[in-house]
Parts: sequence; structure tokens; C-alpha cells
Amino acid sequence: MRRSDVTRKTYETEIALQLILDGTGKSGVDSGIGFLDHMLANFARHGSFDINLRCKGDLRVDNHHTVEDIGICLGEAFAKALGVARGIQRYGDVILPMDETLVMCAVDISGRSHLGFDLPMPGSCRAGTFDTELLEEFLLGFVRNAGITVHLRLLSGKNTHHIIEACFKALGRALRQAVSIDEDRSGEIPSTKGRLL
Repeated sequence: MRRSDVTRKTYETEIALQLILDGTGKSGVDSGIGFLDHMLANFARHGSFDINLRCKGDLRVDNHHTVEDIGICLGEAFAKALGVARGIQRYGDVILPMDETLVMCAVDISGRSHLGFDLPMPGSCRAGTFDTELLEEFLLGFVRNAGITVHLRLLSGKNTHHIIEACFKALGRALRQAVSIDEDRSGEIPSTKGRLL
């Protein structure tokens, strides 16, 4: 079973995260930020990942450190769970609708971290207590520590909640494709280099 446990303790956050890649979409998430908990539950469900997360962060300051550090830990957990990424599909993509919103997500588990982020937020700068600019910070923390290339693009949409939720769902579904085992090439590293991460 591909799984990992990650902990992180700084002056700003204390995080414990468990990830099972080959899960059923179950999650137990307590970040202290209700909107982020909802987004991570959607990510787990649509990716069929099992995630347990507990975070105590300096929310009296703001949400920034908590959101960024959870992204870092989730990225570390993906990298650890994948190991050398033997036999994976490597690529995944989805165009995901949510009411008036349409989001494109494409991922490459390449060992090279890159975030293509084209998600203008036309509505409010907040969803609950979640500052919408923190979505990019979360994703940067994730891709840098996972060694994954992620492209997210808003194709249409005007509701901030829908846009962010569509991103988490799309990312989960694209990663589910990418981490799945390619039965035709079971055991191979999907690169001419002979290695990924």
C-alpha cells in the first residue's frame, strides 16, 4: 500500500498528516479553517485518497502560515508515498464543471515542480475566512514539495467558492489518474531518463 506519514513543527504550525494514495476517499481534516477542511475533503473524495490531517496554526495572526504549511506537508506526503513512482501513469488531466464554473487541470509527476496558475478570482477576495490569494500559496507549497507539475486554468466562472472548489476537485481527479498504476507497463519508470522523482 502506498502511504506516508508527515509531521511538521515550527513556531507557526504543528501538523500531522497521513496519506494513503490507494484509498477510498475518506478524510478526517481539522486545519482550524473550515473552508480549507471542506476543500481538502473534496480533494480526497475526488482523488480517492485517504487523508487524515491535524493542524494547530497561528490563526490569531492570519491563515497564511497554516495554509502554506499544509500544502508543504501534503506535497511531502505525496512524494514519500510515491517513492520512485514505478509503474504509474504519470500524467492526468480533467476539465471539471461546477455550476457556472469550468476549470482545467493537468498534472505531470515529473520530479520537476512547476505551477501554471491562471485563476482570476472575479468575486469576493474571501471564501469564509479563507483569503482567495492563499489558494496559490497552498498549491506552490504542494508542487514544490511533491515534485509535480500542475497547470490550473479557469475557463469560465464567477463564483469564488465554486472556482476554488472546482480546483480542488479537478486536482484530485487529475492526480488520481496520474498516480494510478499502468497495468501495461507495470514496474517501469515512465521516463526515458530511468527515474522521475
